[in-house]
Amino acid sequence: MSLKNLLPGRLGFGTAPLGNMFRAIPDEEARATVEAAWDQGIRYYDTAPFYGAGLAEERLGEVLSTKPRDSYVLSTKVGRVILEEIETDVPDFGEKGGLFEHGNPNKILHEWTADATERSIEGSLKRLGVDRLDIVWVHDIAQDFHGDAWIQKFEEARTGAFRVLSRLRDEGVIKAWGLGVNKTEPIELTLALDEPRPDGFLLAGRYTLLDHEHALQRLLPMAEEQGVEMVVGGPYSSGILAGGSHFEYQQAPPEIIEKVSRLKALAEKHGIGIKAAALQFSLAHPVSAAVIPGATRPSRIAEDLSALNETVPAAFWHDLRAADLVSPAAPLPDAA
Repeated sequence: MSLKNLLPGRLGFGTAPLGNMFRAIPDEEARATVEAAWDQGIRYYDTAPFYGAGLAEERLGEVLSTKPRDSYVLSTKVGRVILEEIETDVPDFGEKGGLFEHGNPNKILHEWTADATERSIEGSLKRLGVDRLDIVWVHDIAQDFHGDAWIQKFEEARTGAFRVLSRLRDEGVIKAWGLGVNKTEPIELTLALDEPRPDGFLLAGRYTLLDHEHALQRLLPMAEEQGVEMVVGGPYSSGILAGGSHFEYQQAPPEIIEKVSRLKALAEKHGIGIKAAALQFSLAHPVSAAVIPGATRPSRIAEDLSALNETVPAAFWHDLRAADLVSPAAPLPDAA
């Protein structure tokens, strides 16, 4: 199924921060943020067992389980099974080490087999308090978590998770499936397969104002040719484009800080917000179906909606191109 036909609007809600990413968020603040998203019309929610070892799903489910199930679209991910036992060692999350150190203390099984996929979905449904999922993404079978072993994880998913999700889609249990990753290569590899066929993909951090050239080289032309659409995760590049200090889940390096300063100066010159430029850029590619910034404060929801709807003058996009701040191949909202 086409993601654009499935998703209700172009702005969704990404829940990684609700898993206590970077900081411990009070339960009441997390709940108020989800309620704010609902009250302001957000009807697409994305989550994952990995986010705080189930914490994000629990917090999201606390709110969504009270809403009519047919009134929103819900996606989660497979590849991590949350176990009952407590983790006593420091977990190895590859490049994302320490990301959810404030999450639940449960041990996480990292596995993409058919059996683990079924168990992952069962656990997600329980934590979310719902009877079904709309979209399921195969999570993090990429270099950032597995280094050179990522191809082995991909093969495990190809013969396990991919086939289970294809069957569930064909049976009507879910509406769509694809990959949810921070790297382009696993999606390129999947699109090159004869079977199974994904419906779309969630690409986090790789189609933003700060980082998009690599995705434009191979992945997005392939996706466009095959009619496979993209949900853009991490449109603010881990927060640096929204006033934060993180890029790629780490403290931003000097060259990124300098580029953000140039982007902000250009936005200020044209009287627009940097968040408006970031969201509207990510949505300008024909493959983009929706964008899902995360939030942990209720006020952020209104900011995102305002940024999505802000009028950005054509002159801004022309100046952005002229300043060589975007790839020449990147589509811009006014076709600049």
